[in-house]
Formats: sequence, C-alpha cells, structure tokens
Amino acid sequence: MTTFIASEHPPRVLPIGAQQRQQVVAATAAWIERAGQLLDLPLAPVPVLFDLRGATAGMFRARGRECWIRFNPWIFAKHFDDNLHVTVPHEVAHYAVYCQHYRRRVRPHGPEWQRVMRGFGLPPEVTFKLDLAGVPVRRQQRHAYRCACRDHEVSTVRHRRMLEGRARYLCRYCDAPLLPAL
Repeated sequence: MTTFIASEHPPRVLPIGAQQRQQVVAATAAWIERAGQLLDLPLAPVPVLFDLRGATAGMFRARGRECWIRFNPWIFAKHFDDNLHVTVPHEVAHYAVYCQHYRRRVRPHGPEWQRVMRGFGLPPEVTFKLDLAGVPVRRQQRHAYRCACRDHEVSTVRHRRMLEGRARYLCRYCDAPLLPAL
C-alpha cells in the first residue's frame, strides 16, 4: 500500500515499511536460488539494502567478491508489485552473471544478462517507465560556464574539479577552455 503525506503538492511518497522490506528480501533470495538452478551454479545470499535514492529503482554492486543489491524504498512504495516482479529479478540477474563470469568483463545488459532474464521468463528490458511523481528525486545543481563560442552548464562534480585545479574542460565545438560565467 502506498502512503502519501496529505499536505504536500504533489503528494510525497513514504518509503516501504518493514513488512514489505521482508517481502523484497525473501523475493531476492528466491530469485537467487532460481538463478543458481538456472546456471547450475551455487549462489550465496547477498545483503539487500534499502538505501538507494533518486530515480533508480534497483542497483547491483560488487567490490571483488563482496556483492550487495540496493533498492529504492520510495519507488518500491509507489510501484511495489511492478518492482517486486521486475526490478528484483533484474538485479539478481546482474548478480548471477557477475558470479558466473567473475573476472571477465561482460556488458551490464549484454547477452549473458539477457539469457538469465529469459531463463526467468521475463523480457530482458533495461529501464522502466513508471510515474515518479511524489518520489524524492535528487536533482544535481548545474553551474554556468562560458567558452569562446557559447554558454555551458556543468555538473557540480566538474565545477569542483575545475575550482580545485584538478581538471580542465574544453568546448567540443571551439576547443576553448570552459571558464566560469560572470
């Protein structure tokens, strides 16, 4: 059930609670077991975190042999069933492919991942097109810069790199350096 705060426009979605989180964790474990059977590969359980923010519903991460899956509790609250049946197996497929092809570079949504998704009986689709109204989405601030031929907007990361002298960016049209707009 999606919960809204009544006084805000648009209504703000609240994140999923403990019971729905348990459902997501259980579904993740079930998909991991299914992936292991599909690939004839023993797959260990992975930590499931609910700390993802922004416009991304799920994310698989790995550092060496350490793996985890992150989910966005606000997007899950707004579209719980869709995410439970699509996002969870999508991220588990990434985990399974990572385990099967450890140390080999494979494309994130390449043929290996697509094969796992088809084995799950799901279309190998990369993005979802769900309404995110009311979901807190981080918007990155843009900073005004100028070159010899036009105005530019750069991200905060690039802005800081330039201010600290760690990077220099050139216009792709006139090849002049980007300078802060006054």
